[in-house]
Amino acid sequence: MRIFHDDRQRLHAPSLELHNGGFTAYAETPARAEAMLAVLGATETPADRGDAAIRAVHDADYLAFLQAAPGLWREAGRPGEAIPYAFPVIGRRTLGLTRIDALMGRYAFDATTPITAHAYISSYWSAQSALAAADTVIGGERAAFALCRPPGHHAGADYCGGYCHINAAAVAAQAMRDAGRGRVAMLDIDYHHGNGTQDIFWARGDVFYASVHADPATDFPFFWGHADEVGDDEGRGATLNVPLPHGTKLDEFRRAQATALEAIARFAPDALVVSFGADTWAGDPISHFALETPDYAVLARDIAACGWPTAVVMEGGYAVDELGHNVASFLGGF
Repeated sequence: MRIFHDDRQRLHAPSLELHNGGFTAYAETPARAEAMLAVLGATETPADRGDAAIRAVHDADYLAFLQAAPGLWREAGRPGEAIPYAFPVIGRRTLGLTRIDALMGRYAFDATTPITAHAYISSYWSAQSALAAADTVIGGERAAFALCRPPGHHAGADYCGGYCHINAAAVAAQAMRDAGRGRVAMLDIDYHHGNGTQDIFWARGDVFYASVHADPATDFPFFWGHADEVGDDEGRGATLNVPLPHGTKLDEFRRAQATALEAIARFAPDALVVSFGADTWAGDPISHFALETPDYAVLARDIAACGWPTAVVMEGGYAVDELGHNVASFLGGF
C-alpha cells in the first residue's frame, strides 16, 4: 500500500492545551508522526495539488483566518500560541470582527486547539497527503494511506477544534466526488466522533458518513455523535452514529463496525474514505476503549472484504510508543 506524508506536517508543535480545567502538555505532538514513520518505513511526498480541493470543503474566510491568526495574536502583544476563550454559542452569525480574541471564538469550538505559526502549513500538507491517497485510489489502486498529522475530522467548514484545523478526510471525500465518483462513503473509527465531518456533509445525500465512537454522553465532543443524529434535508438518512461505552473490546467494536459497513453497503458507494484513529487502543492516555494491537488487522480485513476502493486517512492515537505498531497492524489487514 502506498503511504503519503510530508515533513512539513510535523512543524505544528503547540506546547500546551486546556484540558479538564487546567493547562497540560499538548497531546497531539510531532512525535506521533515520527512514531508511525519509524515503523512504517518509507513514504511518498505528496504533490502540491493547490488549495482548490481544500476550498471545496472549507470556507474561504476561515482559511484566511487560519493563516492570519498567529500574526494577529503577536500584534496584540500576546505570548505563546493563540487560544480562544469566548464562543458565540447563541446567534452565531457573520460579523465584521477584527480583534483576535473575537475571531478565535468565531472560528473555533474549543480551547484545546492552539493555532501556531505552523498550524496552517502543517494542516495544508496533511490535506495534500489525503488528496494523494484519494488520487491513488481514483487511479485504480485498491487502497492508499495518508499519514495525516495534524488530524482533521473535528474541523468543520469554518471552525477548528479537537486538535484539527483542516478536515483532510472530508477534503479527500470531496475530491473523489469531484473526480466523478457519484457516491462516496466515509467510515470514521476514531475513538472520538468526527463532528466536523458530519457537519460538512450533514445535508448532502451524495456522501454517506458512518461513525463508530465513544458515547458523546461521556466523551468529547459531547454535543455531536448521538445515535439520533441522521442528517437533514437531502442528507437525511446519510449519517449513522454508533456510540459505544467505555471498556469496549474487539467483539463489540467489530459488531458496531459491521453495522456501519452494512449501512454503507446499502448506500452502494463508488469509493470509501476511512478516518482511522488508533486512540481506541487499550493503553491510549486520553481514551477508554480496550482494543489490542492485533485487533486492528481484524477490523481492517472486515473493511477490505467489502471491496470498495479505499483511502485511509490517519486521525487520532496518542499512545506514542505503540502508535506505529497499531497503525501497521491496521494497514496490514488490507
